[in-house]
Amino acid sequence: MAAKFITVDHDSPMLLPPDLRDWLPSEHMVHFIMDAVDALDLSQARVNERGTGSAQYPPSMMLGLLIYCYATGTFSSRRIETLSHENVAVRYLCADTHPDHDSICKFRRENKKLLSSAFHQVLELAARAQVLKVGGLTVSVDGTKILACASKHRAMSYGHVEKQLVLAEEQIAELLARAEDADSTPLQDGLSVPEEIKRREDRIAKIKVAKREMEERAQARYEEEKAAHKEKLEQREAKEKSSDRKTRGKKPKAPEEGPRAKDQYNFTDPESRIMKPGGSFEQCFNAQAVVEVDTMLVVGQHVCNAPNDKEQLEPTVASISPVIGRVSKVLADSGYYSEKAVTTVEEGENGPMVYTAMKRHGHGRSIAQLEKREDPAAPPHGAPVPEVMAHRLETKEGKDLYAKRKETVEPVFGIIKGALGFHRFQLRGLEKVNLEWTLMTTSYNLKRLFNLGMRLKGA
Repeated sequence: MAAKFITVDHDSPMLLPPDLRDWLPSEHMVHFIMDAVDALDLSQARVNERGTGSAQYPPSMMLGLLIYCYATGTFSSRRIETLSHENVAVRYLCADTHPDHDSICKFRRENKKLLSSAFHQVLELAARAQVLKVGGLTVSVDGTKILACASKHRAMSYGHVEKQLVLAEEQIAELLARAEDADSTPLQDGLSVPEEIKRREDRIAKIKVAKREMEERAQARYEEEKAAHKEKLEQREAKEKSSDRKTRGKKPKAPEEGPRAKDQYNFTDPESRIMKPGGSFEQCFNAQAVVEVDTMLVVGQHVCNAPNDKEQLEPTVASISPVIGRVSKVLADSGYYSEKAVTTVEEGENGPMVYTAMKRHGHGRSIAQLEKREDPAAPPHGAPVPEVMAHRLETKEGKDLYAKRKETVEPVFGIIKGALGFHRFQLRGLEKVNLEWTLMTTSYNLKRLFNLGMRLKGA
């Protein structure tokens, strides 16, 4: 008997127009995202109310398009435009229209208020569906380095800036001398002395802007280091007075004023910084996230350009959405710890209790740590922060809570960067990368809610 094959005929016309819904499973995520966006208040969207110019795409469709594409690992506006032709789910979401990449990028860039509002409203949908509980939550805090939309090779150090200024001025002087000398060797075809002088003058102007920016950053850093140095000296003096003996070791070294030779400025994205996300230094931003430990939903987020998390505990906790109510416990790694940060976050009647290691610990546990122990005695009222924190992490409750930190926030970064492939921002500047990180975390939250089984009316 001859082999049988299904007939595939590419030339047969469709007698009836296709219904794209028949080409998608009923439980496809695109239905959930469309229903979720329909449930949001989109009054913050920027639209042309005058009615002039070409017809504009509805904000609900554009927001749904961005969220679905970010939730499935497509971030480039040009690639999203292509998907509106090639991908059935995207074509269905766009109702067989095809927004061009410029419209997509413009909508994403100009709708900061809408994206911020959508982030909070998605959490409100989760709370109303009783997927996310409100009040008394435990959250994990962490940060991850994400590449900026700029090459590290477009960065220049302060030491190199000085050399380039001298070089450009020497070249201008040489070109002026060449212009006055009638017997000098002519330049290559297409080049002229005035144009070459103008090009170097423009370069000098840009380099001077970079130099001034680095000097302003250095001054701000000096003021911070000066205040920290003063605080260390005061603590040292207070300790000597209380113990009535001189503290061992050298006094803290006073900070040096002015820029350092290795201070960097990037000409493509001046607000990005050189950081070390892995084995090498790259041009990056530091993306922070607050994750609720039970649902693994992102409930707070922001982006900074600090190379480490040392001063990010307070602003990251402050970014938590008011939708979720009071937070009772905050879990953070040793990179966030400082007495000042812990005290600031915990102050007030409703301040959360912070659980953070004070130094890095090696992997694995010693034999002594495996032994069953009773919880240590609580420190006296008014005990210093290090003593209180050490006690918290030595109790069974503290150990169990702190173990949840790496089980919740780090997998979220793994999904966003590893599974979805979000390794680089598409936008430039601190304000715009904050906007894109809000879009990314909103998209992650909706995908997470879909995977948790949450469904909306009409899905």
